[in-house]
Formats: sequence, structure tokens, C-alpha cells
Amino acid sequence: MKQRIPLATQIFYGVGVSYAIVDQIFAQWILYFYLPPENSGLKPFLTPILISSALAISRVVDMISDPVVGYVSDKFNSRWGRRIPFIAVGAIPLGLSTIAFFYPPMVSEKGTFIYLAIVGSLFFTFYTIVGAPYNALIPEIGETSEERLNLSTWQSVFRLLYSAIAMIFPGVLIKYFGNGDTLVGVRGMVISLTVLCVLGLFVTVFLVPEKKYSRPVKHDGNMKEILKEVIKDKDFRYYLLGLLFFFVGFNSLRAMMNYYVEDIMGYGKETLTIASALLFGSSAICFYPVNKLSRKFGYRKIMLASLIGLIILTIGLSLLGNLIPVKYGFVIFTLLGIPVSGAAFIFPPAMMSDISEKISQRVNNRIEGVCFGIQGFFLKMAFLISIVVLPLMLVLRGTGEVTRFGIYSSAIFSALAFVISYIFYFKYSE
Repeated sequence: MKQRIPLATQIFYGVGVSYAIVDQIFAQWILYFYLPPENSGLKPFLTPILISSALAISRVVDMISDPVVGYVSDKFNSRWGRRIPFIAVGAIPLGLSTIAFFYPPMVSEKGTFIYLAIVGSLFFTFYTIVGAPYNALIPEIGETSEERLNLSTWQSVFRLLYSAIAMIFPGVLIKYFGNGDTLVGVRGMVISLTVLCVLGLFVTVFLVPEKKYSRPVKHDGNMKEILKEVIKDKDFRYYLLGLLFFFVGFNSLRAMMNYYVEDIMGYGKETLTIASALLFGSSAICFYPVNKLSRKFGYRKIMLASLIGLIILTIGLSLLGNLIPVKYGFVIFTLLGIPVSGAAFIFPPAMMSDISEKISQRVNNRIEGVCFGIQGFFLKMAFLISIVVLPLMLVLRGTGEVTRFGIYSSAIFSALAFVISYIFYFKYSE
């Protein structure tokens, strides 16, 4: 039977999740750049409390923009569709604001603080302008649950690929561009990866014919009425809270990988490539079986099993170098990729697509953008919690520098977040 949405279009859609690259850059390198470990070759730009405060300000701005962008994209219509124009407009500014993070002014600590808050606000605003409409394309062009799962799976394949690129290649790129100068190397790495991000977004813009596959649009009501209808859904609330705490744990886990490899395991920057390759390689291998298992058992059961695995393995990280020899760190990173494949990549867009379709049918109103905007709000809240808490935890029992105790405490923090996420997903009913 011929597919309504051709395989090539599904792939071109997946290519557009290249903004995962700048997501990974933010998660793994912003904190590292502004609060570097002792042997990194970089000097701190700000104190931990100022970093947390600046990024908290930018996150608040970003959280407000999520439902607004979703609502506007729901109401918007053009010859190119409702979602594609937003991706086209936001792609280049997103790239420029990512690069700007790594060129802070050196005039004063106050000036650097203000700069980080402004650049962070711009970055997250353009991230929302690109990301919320991009994700809303799944229910926009996918009529059936199977079509939405396929689109979500291709998105996940490329998200994993881009995240792997952004985690595996930085060490090599820093060495290549820096030639011994870490600051120059980091900036060269960021610029080259950001160019790839923008190119991927324009593949989706030019090669996914949204109008051809989207259904007739009906969008009535003001934003307050729509938000009230959406939030009334109990399972949607459980899903959002489960998502929130999962990504609090996962974002913290991603950010602490650099510290584990260098400070706990005692390896150099080049070894970051090995640790990342192991995690994302095992995750990639699991994509196909996770897709098949999801069709048979549904998303919820596989998500709960994934969270149990993440809890156990993250506790294992907190014991690395004490009860568990550091040589097993690479084993833990490899095993972490198995539950991450579904929980972080496939399930969020697929589950949100089905939920938004169900709510749209219930209220007889096409409001997928608002639903994904609300999801974006909670994703950004997860980033906010992580970026506020993590810099403070990493320096526990220290005098401003990153400590081993702080790194272990951060792993425990991630494990607790996964436990809370499990509780909410357990209450969620598919």
C-alpha cells in the first residue's frame, strides 16, 4: 500500500530537527564555557550565582513566548502553510544568537551578566519560533497515529544523529580550530556546528510541502479560552509533569558528562568523543525495537521501563570512582543510551502529537501549536531548573570551583528527578 506521506518527505522532515545541535551546545557547553573545570584551559567569566541568575532571566522570557508562538502559529495561514514560515524566519537568528553566547564582553562582570541574560533571552525566543512550529508539523500533516509515529521516529533518528554530532565532534573540532588555544577552539567548534544546524532547518523549509498534506484548518477562540480547555485534560497535566521532571534529570545528566569524563574518570577532552559515541550509538541501535515495542505495548509502559533503567544507571554514576571502578564509566554511558532512545527522543513528540490530536477533536478546534507551545513551556522550565540548580550543586563543599562531591550530588539530583517523573507517568493514562 502506497504511503500518503512519502518516505522522502518523512526524511526531509526529520532533517529539520537540526536545531537539536544548538540545544546540545547550550546543554553541554554554556555552563562549561562560563564556569570551566580547573584543567580546561579556560577562565571563569562569572560566578555560579550570576550564571544561574542570567540564564534564569532568559528562561523566564522564553517560557512566556512558548504558548504565544504556538497560538500565533495556529491562527496563522499562508500559501506555505501554518508552520513552515516560522521555521524559515527563525533559523538564521537562532544560529547567530547561539554563536553570540561565546563572545561575551570582557569589560566588567556586570556587563557580562547583562550580555548573557540578553543573548539567552534572544536564543530561547528564536528557539521557540523554530521548535514549536516544527514539532506541530507532526499532527499538522500526520492524519493517523501510525503516520505521526513514523514522523516522530524520523525526527528522533535525526535528533540522535545531530545530538551525537554535537557531542562526539566538539573535542576534535576544538583541537582543530584552536591549535592549543581552547578559547579559539571552542568558538570555532560552535560556529561550524551552528552552520550545520541552519542548513538542516532550510531542508525542511524547502522540501516539506506542508500545504499538500495538511488538513483543513479551523481555529476559533482567544488564547485564554483555548489554554483553559487544554489544561482541563487530566492526562495532559500528568504527561507535562512527567516530561518536566524527566528533562530536569536528562538535562542535568547531559551537562555533567564533561565533568565526569575529565574530573571523575581523569581523561582529556578527546575522550568526550568516546563517551558520547557509546551513549548515542547504543541509543541509535534501540530506535527500531523501541518503535516496534511502542506499537505493541503503547508509549506509557516503555516509558516507565526506561525511567527505571535511568534511575538505576544514574545512581551508578554517583558511585563511580568509589564503589564502582572508573573503568566501568564507559559501560554506564553505553547502557544509558538504551532507555534514552525512547524517553528522550521518540516518545515526547509522538505522545504530544496524539494528545494534541485528541484534544483538538474534543474541542473541535485545531490547536496543535498551542499544545506544543505548552509542552515547550515545560521543557524550558526543565532547562531553567537544571541551569539554576546545577551550577550551585557542582561547587558544593568548594570555594567556587567544581568539586567531586558536587559532581556526585548532581548525579543524585538527576536520579531523584527521574523518580518523580516515573510517578507522574505512572498516573498518565493512554
